[in-house]
Amino acid sequence: MRRSIFATRDWVRSAVLLGTIFVTGAALAAWKSAAGRAANAAAASQPEPIESVTLAVARERQYRPTTTSVGTVLALSSITLRNELAGTVREVTLTPGQVVEAGTVLVALDVSVEQAELDAETAQADLAATTLARLERLREAQATSQEEVDQARAARQVALAQVARTRAIIAKKTIRAPFRARVGLADVHPGQYLNEGTELTTLQGVDAAANVDFTVAQAAASELRPGEPVDVFAADDPRPLAARIVAVDAKIDPTTRNAMVRARISSRAPAPGASVRVEVPVGPATKVVAIPVSALRKGPAGDQVFVILADSAGKSRAHAQPVRSGPVVDDDVIILSGLTPGQKVATSGSFKLREAVLVAGDSSR
Repeated sequence: MRRSIFATRDWVRSAVLLGTIFVTGAALAAWKSAAGRAANAAAASQPEPIESVTLAVARERQYRPTTTSVGTVLALSSITLRNELAGTVREVTLTPGQVVEAGTVLVALDVSVEQAELDAETAQADLAATTLARLERLREAQATSQEEVDQARAARQVALAQVARTRAIIAKKTIRAPFRARVGLADVHPGQYLNEGTELTTLQGVDAAANVDFTVAQAAASELRPGEPVDVFAADDPRPLAARIVAVDAKIDPTTRNAMVRARISSRAPAPGASVRVEVPVGPATKVVAIPVSALRKGPAGDQVFVILADSAGKSRAHAQPVRSGPVVDDDVIILSGLTPGQKVATSGSFKLREAVLVAGDSSR
């Protein structure tokens, strides 16, 4: 009997516990459902988010493909200065880095022996001239033969030639700047004996203009003509230096199949010998689509832009559009395919856009 009473009590307790759990679960479910409906109602009453961006219009522009080459700057006038004749240095005015005018004496060799010879030859020439004049007067008086006059005239010519020869030797031993130039490094001192052909220094012309030599492939070289513009970029200056082609070598290198091209920079050229980057036009100019660089988004799936289009309600929405991009020109990027002129694209702020999001923005141009 007692066992039956205890079993009945256990069953009642279990039923009460299960009922409590069921009621609690139903209450929680009802509360959750009510909270969800309230959240949905609140979300429905909230306006759709709008992203603020800057807009730009894809525009058509002329573009000519380019190739890049490494060039070397050359002075219009540049020489390695050497002495033609051997001798001992008497005077040196070589100051590295100094700009010298044409005709400035740079190195003077000792010419004391040549000067003495010149004095003697000058005296001999004067005597020959006096003898010739005397014989010419005698010839007029029929007091001498024509042969003696001719010999005196020849002797005078020989004496003058010897004078000219010695003066030329003295001039060759006085080394002058052939043009206005900047002096390079030098190691020449008074009293130093110089063999014939000794390198003294280098002279680089200081003209405002300079040449740039660079190589391009033979296919590109065949399309280049004198007068065409190229852009030259120095290592320490992002701004291009305007230059024009002055000559294309008539020969193709049989090893590299490249041709040498020379362009001329009109002003503020880098120092001679400097390495520069040259952008050379290749092929004819074509019409392409250009957009600001900030409008292009790059990702694992490729390049894309966000095109701004109006939906059925007339609201502006962003749509991702794949494109194929080309080089950057100034502040624009060239779009080779995927975009047409006149389409609006997002520029500044495009990184925060997603598909079909509402946008509001001002045009940048």
